[in-house]
Amino acid sequence: QVQLVESGGGLVQPGNSLRLSCAASGSISGIGTMEWYRQTPGKQRDRVASISNGGSTSYVDSVKGRFTISRDNAMRTVFLQMDSLKPEDTAVYYCRAFLGGRSYWGQGTQVTVSS
Repeated sequence: QVQLVESGGGLVQPGNSLRLSCAASGSISGIGTMEWYRQTPGKQRDRVASISNGGSTSYVDSVKGRFTISRDNAMRTVFLQMDSLKPEDTAVYYCRAFLGGRSYWGQGTQVTVSS
């Protein structure tokens, strides 16, 4: 079993930054790709960024150049550095991890971008 716990969300003004963290625990030997998703009320959960075990990254077009995903395998943590935040980035952000043919989700952290 894998547990994922996100942290770092909050209220921030447009143009500012936040750094989200997702810590993995449990039976995580061999954990693979880790991802960040976000979801707003009434809409589907969309992928924001991914990072493979080898460090390859990908991003949705709307966050390219503003968000950076990284991971610390020793600390079993994945990060999402969010810069130049916009009101449309407001959402609940979820961490997802792949292991043994299954995926696991965290409980989410709220990010609100507003003046």
